[in-house]
Amino acid sequence: MASHHVVTAQTQFSSVPQASKWQSGLLDCCSDVGVCICGAFCFPCLGCQVAGDMNECSMCGPSVAMRTLYRTRYNIPGSILGDWVATTFCPTCSLCQLKRDINRRREMGIFW
Repeated sequence: MASHHVVTAQTQFSSVPQASKWQSGLLDCCSDVGVCICGAFCFPCLGCQVAGDMNECSMCGPSVAMRTLYRTRYNIPGSILGDWVATTFCPTCSLCQLKRDINRRREMGIFW
């Protein structure tokens, strides 16, 4: 005798990725002193590291486009205007935030 199973609940999958957030704040330099020292004393080197981590051209240097790409890749709320403000008025802090976020996502196994 065959038994019949009735599905009463079905798992829902969405094609829209779940909203994320930055792993550290823009001014959280003390959360990773090594990254901040590198950003403060060798900004181009840190820019190349971040570009390499993201498989982007390191010759272009850190930019609004790179920050926006990262933010959209991980569904971090924000705007292009906010990215522009961060990279224009706090370029070192903005770049350090990107590198800290990459490092933390790697540790958690969610960086791609």
